[in-house]
Amino acid sequence: MGYGEILMNRSTSGDEEELPCQKSPPSVQAPGLGLKVCIQEGATVVRCSGRLTAGLTANFKEQMKDLILPAKLVVLDLTDLEHMDSSGLGTIVALYVSARRANCELRLINFNKRVRELLGMTNLLSIFEACGQYFTRMP
Repeated sequence: MGYGEILMNRSTSGDEEELPCQKSPPSVQAPGLGLKVCIQEGATVVRCSGRLTAGLTANFKEQMKDLILPAKLVVLDLTDLEHMDSSGLGTIVALYVSARRANCELRLINFNKRVRELLGMTNLLSIFEACGQYFTRMP
């Protein structure tokens, strides 16, 4: 069973139970932004909560780069992300470029309407839409 299938199974169940982790590195907490990291089925899943804004992007980028280097697939689960500004978006784009250079795939899943609009306004939606469309939990 692949990572996408795990997410799809989780989405059809309708409950909020956590994905079982094969390995769980320490979670990262910064005022306003939380990152819960889980390694499952060859994918490093990072569940973001709170706000990804100008004052928090440097720490987020540093933490994410440490996860990208050893991984082949990093998935940002934005289910609990309340707000992202242009600095947050720029950081995600920079991480996307870093991941590509490291032969790693970066995917965004479960992004909300506001994040979708931000990606659309900047013509970046096509880069992230396929994984957002196919790996999204339905209400």
